[in-house]
Amino acid sequence: MRFHILAIHLIILPLTAYAQQAHHGHASAYAGEEIREIKSLSAEDIAELKRGGGWGFAKAAELNGMPGPSHVLAMRQELALTPSQLELAQVLFEKMQRTAIQEGERLIAAERDLESGFQSGLINESGLHQKLGQIERSRATLRFIHLSAHLEMKKLLDRHQVEKYNELRGYTAR
Repeated sequence: MRFHILAIHLIILPLTAYAQQAHHGHASAYAGEEIREIKSLSAEDIAELKRGGGWGFAKAAELNGMPGPSHVLAMRQELALTPSQLELAQVLFEKMQRTAIQEGERLIAAERDLESGFQSGLINESGLHQKLGQIERSRATLRFIHLSAHLEMKKLLDRHQVEKYNELRGYTAR
């Protein structure tokens, strides 16, 4: 008997919530994000920026056949990297990661500053323009850091290694 009551609740409650949302039709896809410390960045975004991760910034290079240092290092055996290539890839990766962490921290701080302006209600159009310029310069710098690392990485590999990389990454439909 308790199972039937539980089953009814598990069916009716979600349907009730859906009906209320459908009835009002005004619920935002952002609902729940208002509790974030920085509304424009998820906890995952912040963690990715703090670790110097790619955050999708290098897709233009990656999806056009230019290997990234992180993935090359992970595939060192499959790509048959020479000791020299391995050393250079490691140096390139560490430099990319170090500079991306520094710039990621700047981006987080700039987003936090924008957030603060809206929270306080003291932001104006001039301040908004300045803060957005800072955020976009930081984003552009991050993209440059990651994309340029792909350019450098491709120079370290031979044609067969690049082909193998793209095959291993699943980009063989080209």
